[in-house]
Amino acid sequence: MHFTSEQWLDDGVLERDFLLGEIPGILWTPASASASSPVPLILMGHPGGLGAMHPRLAARAKSSAAQGFAAATIELPGAGDRPRLAGADEARDDLRRALQAGEPVSGDIVERLVLPLVEGAVPEWQETLDAALALPEIAGPVGYSGGPIAVGIRLAAVEPRIVAAGLFAGSYVPTSTFDDARRLTIPLHVLLQWDDHGNDRQMALDLFDALGSNEKTLQANMGGHRGVPSFAGEDAARFFARHLS
Repeated sequence: MHFTSEQWLDDGVLERDFLLGEIPGILWTPASASASSPVPLILMGHPGGLGAMHPRLAARAKSSAAQGFAAATIELPGAGDRPRLAGADEARDDLRRALQAGEPVSGDIVERLVLPLVEGAVPEWQETLDAALALPEIAGPVGYSGGPIAVGIRLAAVEPRIVAAGLFAGSYVPTSTFDDARRLTIPLHVLLQWDDHGNDRQMALDLFDALGSNEKTLQANMGGHRGVPSFAGEDAARFFARHLS
């Protein structure tokens, strides 16, 4: 993990850009974090494009820091300035055409669009986790927060260092995500926007049913993708405070 820049944000949060090989990312740590007092870590998932997502990611990181947690994120494969994933643009165009025509979204489109992302992103998240936990000011436990949900579920299924996950539901997922979901045993907090245009609500509900964890909560709110109410973030913060503190 090679740090390329740093700045202090409001409330004493240190934001550091880094490169992990060719993977860009950002690490936020509260002022309280030190070698003598290391802090837990939240991996912050997002749909891609660190530049555009930065304001929302920084706000989430500040909230985490207020609880005494570090937060880290990386650019997804194929997003930002990273090389495009083979076939992703074509699959995205096929998805858009199906939605505009009011046609069912085929499993083939979802597989082509989502599976390469899952298979590329999960090992990179694990590499990021290795590097972050090697820093003296971060010690775990570790949570995962955000999306895409197919990435978060696969990561939580294969990474034993993640002890709790907050997932953003609604996006299309391949069949293998249901298999991953059944393997989960950690506490889960799932956020669903009920009127998220272009996403499959029923698939999100079926996926929630498939989650194998005994402790799982579905918070469904009225409104579209960008209409997440402020109290949803507060509820998620309380969830991580219970399981990472």
